[in-house]
Amino acid sequence: MTTKEDGDREVTKLVRGQPTSDGAGVKLIRVIGTQALPQLDPFLLLDEFGSDDPSAYIAGFPNHPHRGFETVTYMLEGRMRHRDNKGNEGVLESGGVQWMTAGRGIVHSEMPEQRAGRMRGFQLWVNLPAAQKMTAPRYQEFAGDQFELVMPSAGMSAKVIAGRFGSSVGPVTGIAIDPLYIDLRLGPGIAQELPVAAGHAAMMYVFDGAARCGGTAVPKGTLAVLGDGTRVRVTAGKEGAAVLLIAGRPLGEPIARYGPFVMNTRDEIAQAFADFHAGRL
Repeated sequence: MTTKEDGDREVTKLVRGQPTSDGAGVKLIRVIGTQALPQLDPFLLLDEFGSDDPSAYIAGFPNHPHRGFETVTYMLEGRMRHRDNKGNEGVLESGGVQWMTAGRGIVHSEMPEQRAGRMRGFQLWVNLPAAQKMTAPRYQEFAGDQFELVMPSAGMSAKVIAGRFGSSVGPVTGIAIDPLYIDLRLGPGIAQELPVAAGHAAMMYVFDGAARCGGTAVPKGTLAVLGDGTRVRVTAGKEGAAVLLIAGRPLGEPIARYGPFVMNTRDEIAQAFADFHAGRL
């Protein structure tokens, strides 16, 4: 049994992912962006996609617009090609991460670069502060081998995508919310403590195995929303655990959201649609 100490973050809510589809019919599990958890400032959406059946993902995500936020795609397995209306193109492969800042607007597609085999990964939507919603679009894209794998003890490893864990600093930089994004793997019964900045919204999603955070069991496919504190204590179950730990500074700003646009007012949403239909994104 884990004893709570000052600074430990406790689970305040458990949320099960809900099956849905998006794009041209890609089947996925929506974890944030549901009735149970519409958002967790500054996080707007978290989807897990994963299937061995190409019919569940092959249609992909044809051309669609974004404005006012960031998309973070993390590929566990498979290959996804992205193209946009600014001339950018690339392939995100197993272990790779793309942090795209849509800013004032972009139209892009994300299409599977495979017709067989397993595709699995996550997409996170991160809000932008009002002062940056109309910034120029940009990409930060990293192949799997560009991430340092931290292994401070036997049976434990951490892939730091953004933020810091020990001496490792994730390659994603220059993000307004000062994010922490870690893929944590724990062997059976292994426990690990991770620092998280006080005042930041934080969550952990168990995508394989099972874990405990403090005195709360978090089964596979479940998101644990965490209360405030300066650290998270995670203990794997008897099958081990694979966990995403994600945190960031809340923006505390009004949110106007409709489809692929996230702004601060309804008038700004209307302008986003007008700009899209006029070809100005």
